[in-house]
Amino acid sequence: MKTQHLLSALGAAVLLAGCASAPPAPTAAQLDEQAMAMIKAAFRDQGIAKVDRIQQDLGQSACSSDQPPSETVAKQVEAEALASIKWPTGGQYIGDWRKGETLAQGGRGMTWTDTTTDPKANGGQCYNCHAIDKKEISYGTIGPSLWNYGKLRGVKDPADPASAAIVQYTWGKLWNSKAYAACSNMPRFGHAKLLNEEQIRDIMALLLDPRSPVNQ
Repeated sequence: MKTQHLLSALGAAVLLAGCASAPPAPTAAQLDEQAMAMIKAAFRDQGIAKVDRIQQDLGQSACSSDQPPSETVAKQVEAEALASIKWPTGGQYIGDWRKGETLAQGGRGMTWTDTTTDPKANGGQCYNCHAIDKKEISYGTIGPSLWNYGKLRGVKDPADPASAAIVQYTWGKLWNSKAYAACSNMPRFGHAKLLNEEQIRDIMALLLDPRSPVNQ
């Protein structure tokens, strides 16, 4: 019996010693640091895709947490994004909707197998997330339908001052979507140099020009 008590006491002592020597749980900051070290170790420069792409700005870091950003941080992200928008040269917002449709269908650009970072080589990839023209039967549903985008918003002539607010909003949303929603999943086409001014004008035309099939 004494032997059993002794063994039990020794077992408890070993267990307590093990518990006492267990390392403390890592903090959130330490886990983030470990995760970033793993990410950096897993990526490399290849072609036009460079490791600096994994560096997060405020909007990306605030919205990649398991918790949404605070209202204060969200407002800061939106304010910085709004300030970053480059409005069109000469106030020319609208281009050619035909070119815009080609861009919306285009899915290439910015991969390591591409040979240039020039936005002219990129597509808009709009159909990856949106329904746009009813004739297109293959589209994503991550984003809302853009069918009749301008028509539903009463845009009869994009140059009409009465349409200025929606025209400017649409340009801003395409240029840097985080200006209107801090954690928007929409690509920041202008801000990230995915598309140039001319290309954004053409997508604007696809969405807003009354002659575009989108608004028929």
